[in-house]
Amino acid sequence: MTPDAHPDFPADILHRGLVETLGIVFAKLDADEVVATMPVTPRHHQPFGVLHGGASVVLAESIASVGGTLNCGPGKAAFGLEINANHVRSVRDGVVRGVGTPLHRGRTTQVWDVKLYDDRDRLVCVSRCTLAVVDRS
Repeated sequence: MTPDAHPDFPADILHRGLVETLGIVFAKLDADEVVATMPVTPRHHQPFGVLHGGASVVLAESIASVGGTLNCGPGKAAFGLEINANHVRSVRDGVVRGVGTPLHRGRTTQVWDVKLYDDRDRLVCVSRCTLAVVDRS
Protein backbone atom coordinates (compact mmCIF):
# COMPACT_ATOMS: atom_id res chain seq x y z
CA MET A 1 0.00 0.00 0.00
CA THR A 2 1.29 3.46 -0.81
CA PRO A 3 -0.06 6.77 0.45
CA ASP A 4 -1.59 7.31 -3.00
CA ALA A 5 -3.55 4.07 -2.57
CA HIS A 6 -4.75 5.17 0.87
CA PRO A 7 -7.03 8.17 0.18
CA ASP A 8 -6.97 9.40 3.78
CA PHE A 9 -3.17 9.26 4.23
CA PRO A 10 -1.59 12.70 4.82
CA ALA A 11 1.38 12.26 2.44
CA ASP A 12 2.94 15.58 3.50
CA ILE A 13 3.93 14.00 6.86
CA LEU A 14 6.71 12.23 4.97
CA HIS A 15 8.51 15.53 4.38
CA ARG A 16 8.24 17.73 7.46
CA GLY A 17 9.39 18.14 11.05
CA LEU A 18 12.17 15.91 12.37
CA VAL A 19 11.79 13.62 9.35
CA GLU A 20 12.98 16.47 7.15
CA THR A 21 15.53 17.78 9.67
CA LEU A 22 17.25 14.40 10.03
CA GLY A 23 17.08 13.54 6.30
CA ILE A 24 14.82 10.52 6.71
CA VAL A 25 13.62 9.12 3.38
CA PHE A 26 10.84 6.55 3.12
CA ALA A 27 11.70 3.81 0.63
CA LYS A 28 8.73 1.47 1.13
CA LEU A 29 5.26 2.26 2.41
CA ASP A 30 3.08 -0.75 2.94
CA ALA A 31 0.59 -1.72 5.63
CA ASP A 32 2.74 -4.79 6.36
CA GLU A 33 6.20 -3.21 6.12
CA VAL A 34 7.66 0.29 6.16
CA VAL A 35 11.30 0.92 5.20
CA ALA A 36 13.16 4.22 5.60
CA THR A 37 16.76 5.42 5.58
CA MET A 38 18.60 8.11 7.49
CA PRO A 39 22.12 9.43 6.88
CA VAL A 40 24.64 9.34 9.70
CA THR A 41 26.61 12.59 9.71
CA PRO A 42 28.13 14.71 12.48
CA ARG A 43 24.68 16.37 12.81
CA HIS A 44 23.34 12.94 13.91
CA HIS A 45 26.16 12.21 16.39
CA GLN A 46 26.21 12.25 20.15
CA PRO A 47 29.27 13.92 21.80
CA PHE A 48 31.53 10.87 21.26
CA GLY A 49 31.14 10.89 17.48
CA VAL A 50 28.66 8.07 16.93
CA LEU A 51 24.98 7.97 15.96
CA HIS A 52 22.90 9.47 18.75
CA GLY A 53 20.43 6.99 20.24
CA GLY A 54 17.75 9.67 20.11
CA ALA A 55 18.17 9.94 16.33
CA SER A 56 17.73 6.16 16.07
CA VAL A 57 14.54 6.42 18.13
CA VAL A 58 13.22 9.22 15.90
CA LEU A 59 13.74 7.01 12.86
CA ALA A 60 12.08 4.03 14.57
CA GLU A 61 9.06 6.00 15.78
CA SER A 62 8.66 7.70 12.40
CA ILE A 63 8.58 4.31 10.67
CA ALA A 64 6.09 2.90 13.19
CA SER A 65 3.82 5.95 13.10
CA VAL A 66 3.66 6.02 9.30
CA GLY A 67 3.02 2.28 9.17
CA GLY A 68 0.42 2.56 11.89
CA THR A 69 -1.38 5.34 10.06
CA LEU A 70 -1.42 3.21 6.89
CA ASN A 71 -3.29 0.63 8.97
CA CYS A 72 -5.84 3.07 10.39
CA GLY A 73 -9.32 3.61 9.08
CA PRO A 74 -10.63 6.87 7.62
CA GLY A 75 -10.18 9.89 9.88
CA LYS A 76 -7.72 8.08 12.16
CA ALA A 77 -3.97 8.35 12.72
CA ALA A 78 -1.38 6.51 14.81
CA PHE A 79 0.75 8.36 17.35
CA GLY A 80 3.60 7.08 19.50
CA LEU A 81 2.43 6.08 22.97
CA GLU A 82 5.54 4.26 24.18
CA ILE A 83 8.87 3.30 22.62
CA ASN A 84 11.90 1.38 23.73
CA ALA A 85 15.17 0.80 21.96
CA ASN A 86 18.21 -1.38 22.40
CA HIS A 87 21.29 0.08 20.72
CA VAL A 88 23.47 -2.92 19.88
CA ARG A 89 26.10 -1.45 17.53
CA SER A 90 27.54 2.01 17.03
CA VAL A 91 27.63 3.78 13.66
CA ARG A 92 29.93 6.70 12.82
CA ASP A 93 28.92 7.44 9.22
CA GLY A 94 27.01 6.17 6.24
CA VAL A 95 23.32 5.39 6.20
CA VAL A 96 21.09 3.42 8.54
CA ARG A 97 18.06 1.58 7.18
CA GLY A 98 15.01 0.91 9.30
CA VAL A 99 12.50 -1.86 8.67
CA GLY A 100 9.21 -1.79 10.56
CA THR A 101 6.59 -4.52 10.77
CA PRO A 102 3.37 -4.64 12.78
CA LEU A 103 3.13 -7.06 15.70
CA HIS A 104 -0.42 -6.05 16.67
CA ARG A 105 -3.02 -4.01 14.76
CA GLY A 106 -5.90 -3.26 17.08
CA ARG A 107 -8.77 -0.82 17.00
CA THR A 108 -7.22 1.55 19.58
CA THR A 109 -3.55 0.49 19.73
CA GLN A 110 -0.88 -0.98 17.50
CA VAL A 111 2.54 -2.41 18.31
CA TRP A 112 5.38 -2.21 15.78
CA ASP A 113 8.77 -3.88 15.66
CA VAL A 114 11.47 -1.74 14.05
CA LYS A 115 15.02 -2.89 13.34
CA LEU A 116 17.80 -0.56 12.17
CA TYR A 117 20.74 -1.79 10.09
CA ASP A 118 24.02 -0.20 9.01
CA ASP A 119 25.52 -0.10 5.49
CA ARG A 120 26.89 -3.63 5.98
CA ASP A 121 23.43 -4.95 6.96
CA ARG A 122 24.46 -5.41 10.60
CA LEU A 123 21.85 -4.86 13.30
CA VAL A 124 22.29 -1.45 14.96
CA CYS A 125 19.12 -1.00 16.99
CA VAL A 126 16.01 -2.96 17.91
CA SER A 127 12.92 -0.98 18.87
CA ARG A 128 9.33 -1.69 19.80
CA CYS A 129 6.81 1.11 19.52
CA THR A 130 3.27 1.11 20.87
CA LEU A 131 0.95 3.45 19.00
CA ALA A 132 -2.34 4.98 19.98
CA VAL A 133 -4.96 5.06 17.22
CA VAL A 134 -6.76 8.39 17.54
CA ASP A 135 -9.15 10.62 15.64
CA ARG A 136 -7.32 12.97 13.31
CA SER A 137 -8.56 16.51 13.68
